Amino acid sequence: MTTIIIEDEKPAARRLSRLLSELDVSVSVMLHSVEEAIEWFQGNQHPDLIFLDIQLSDGLSFEIFEVVEVNSAIIFTTAYDEYALQAFKLNSIDYLLKPIDDEDLEVAVKKFKEFKPAAQKLALDFEDIKKLLVNPIEREYKKRFTARVGQHLKIINADEVECFYSENKGTYAATTDGRNYLLETTLEHLESELQPKIFFRVSRKFYININHIKDIVSYTNSRLQIKLNRFSEQEIIVSRERVRDFKLWLE
Repeated sequence: MTTIIIEDEKPAARRLSRLLSELDVSVSVMLHSVEEAIEWFQGNQHPDLIFLDIQLSDGLSFEIFEVVEVNSAIIFTTAYDEYALQAFKLNSIDYLLKPIDDEDLEVAVKKFKEFKPAAQKLALDFEDIKKLLVNPIEREYKKRFTARVGQHLKIINADEVECFYSENKGTYAATTDGRNYLLETTLEHLESELQPKIFFRVSRKFYININHIKDIVSYTNSRLQIKLNRFSEQEIIVSRERVRDFKLWLE
């Protein structure tokens, strides 16, 4: 089984390679740009499996496949293009949301090994996925949510939500009036429903709304603490692995 990583952030590529080695998966090559990947594919035998970052330093990684035909199985990796994850689910072996979780990686590798024969015949519709990536404005995101309050249904507008968070296996919307409403959904399901320019997942526990950030404070271990206008029940910390993407999102 031959495996390569295409990832423009070298520390992230090294970390992924290390995690794979713990699963007895050896990475033969790490590539860091569209141009480098095209040159490599044109001169080498293609691998069984590719871990593919979506946005590389010199363009979208889909540009590789406009130049060379690749029959390898693909596991996507992505940092903040949550709105395309559903497409990845349907058209690839799996996707991994950065920072990559050890258990998620193990599941993805196991899935590849179990379906390896089918994976070699994988046909990805890169054009459809590219449309999702480069034209997010055309997508419709959820504008309202409902929560049960006693015998009533409360309508919650997305722009009134300061943050979504998980607690005790429940998912809550914290609103501008200081209330917390239990929703019938999960943070994972919200990934494809929230406008990525407005909401960002700062940790496994919190999605925050950029329009309700009151302050951003330096925190220990190169992390950041987010203070919202009303929500104060818990500390909201941007994990160190997400700080860079969080800063890019703010801009």
